[in-house]
Amino acid sequence: MTIQVVGAGLGRTGTKSLKFALEHLLGGTCHHMFEVMSRANEPPVWQAAAEGSMPDWSEFLADYTAIVDWPGAAFWPELHAAFPEAVVLLSVRELDQWFDSASRTIFTHDPDTDTPSSRMWQALVKSRFVEDYRDRQTATEAAARHNSAVLSGVDRSKLVVWHPGDGWAPICEALSLAVPSIEFPHTNSTKEFRKRAGLDRATTTADASEHFG
Repeated sequence: MTIQVVGAGLGRTGTKSLKFALEHLLGGTCHHMFEVMSRANEPPVWQAAAEGSMPDWSEFLADYTAIVDWPGAAFWPELHAAFPEAVVLLSVRELDQWFDSASRTIFTHDPDTDTPSSRMWQALVKSRFVEDYRDRQTATEAAARHNSAVLSGVDRSKLVVWHPGDGWAPICEALSLAVPSIEFPHTNSTKEFRKRAGLDRATTTADASEHFG
């Protein structure tokens, strides 16, 4: 088993839906932050990578056919180099919409929590994204730099730029696979994320309609 798709898109750009879609297409597990949170051995490896000590990616990700979301997206250059035949999938959203969604979900993380996963998160954010991620301008500029780096760093023959709502077609074309007859997955809305995380906030109409996890 080897990585066939390297997801370079930031969280809250449809990455959870992409996880399910790629698992359907490729018949294996797609790595996502949920895998990190459910496997005690993973946070220290990702934190070490954030600090400059990279794992053997082929060995570390041997059980997966694809990887999307954070923290993998933070290491897209290393993963692209480790799996040069893989498609690089850049999922994107309009930046202010992305920040609004991230602010209600993944950016609610408490930086003072002292757990392996929290220490990993802080190391990754500071080294691979931006420290002041809760400031709109700072975060959206960091996201724009991230996306631009992917666009300029990956040959177009290996790159798929995917927006939530694009569905199966761009991914299937890149992988030379038939478009499934089932509907493209839509999961991990803001409402779902906040309920799962136990966040105390009234759900708005906008929250309930988002499917961009």
